[in-house]
Amino acid sequence: MKSLKALIDSMIVSEILRSPEIIDAFQSVDRKYFVPISKWEHAYVDVPLSIGKDQTISQPSTVAFMLELLQVKHGDTVLDIGSGSGWTTALLCHLAGESGKIIGLERIDELVVQGRKNLSSFTEQSNCSIVKAGDKLGLPGQLFDKILVSASAEEIPESLFLQLKVGGILVMPIGKSIVKFKKVSETYIEKETFYGFVFVPLIV
Repeated sequence: MKSLKALIDSMIVSEILRSPEIIDAFQSVDRKYFVPISKWEHAYVDVPLSIGKDQTISQPSTVAFMLELLQVKHGDTVLDIGSGSGWTTALLCHLAGESGKIIGLERIDELVVQGRKNLSSFTEQSNCSIVKAGDKLGLPGQLFDKILVSASAEEIPESLFLQLKVGGILVMPIGKSIVKFKKVSETYIEKETFYGFVFVPLIV
């Protein structure tokens, strides 16, 4: 792909990207500025790209697929686990708007710094931030409307369900699948599984 428009158009044609709000987010938050300058020529290719420290920025079609499942609305409180260079956090910030709240979590210090810098170049909203991840997964004790995880776990991290509001949605990779969980009640979680994806591992 030679341009952002060509990349977005290809995802629309393949019906991975469908929602007008998510299309607008991809148009507004240019992936190019979340990858190293040495990777700019590949920024609009639908592949993962290295961002350093053995981490990658996910391929655009995978991010689009996960955002379509997550269904972020204006005003949502969203947790972005594995924020990396800040691209997904910025996309979520755009989707949730000024009335929402987005917290990106990243465990690698250098990527926390880089992610904050990248995020600040796209928004001055104080409701969007990237923080260093702690020893426990997520932010125990807080509740979110939506949770996005961008690294693969081998098993379902039950602790994240406690951080999800009733009616909330968690989208995350489990092994080589993307799984959507919806918290229907405090005791019942709906689950949908979509196969055939590859992610870096989630380290807790």
